[in-house]
Amino acid sequence: MDASTSRVDPKMLELLVCPLTKGRLVYDAKAGELVSEKARLAYPIRDGIPIMLISEAREIKD
Repeated sequence: MDASTSRVDPKMLELLVCPLTKGRLVYDAKAGELVSEKARLAYPIRDGIPIMLISEAREIKD
């Protein structure tokens, strides 16, 4: 994945929360995702835009 497609403004990251838990998100630059550890969901980032839809999130399994 091209770094420019997954880069997210750090100020925006401070404002974003998981839509399910309202908890904080962790930016995984390598995977290009925002991870909600509490909900065990990873939200994709497409063209630099976080897709904050539960239906688009990837479930994180052990």
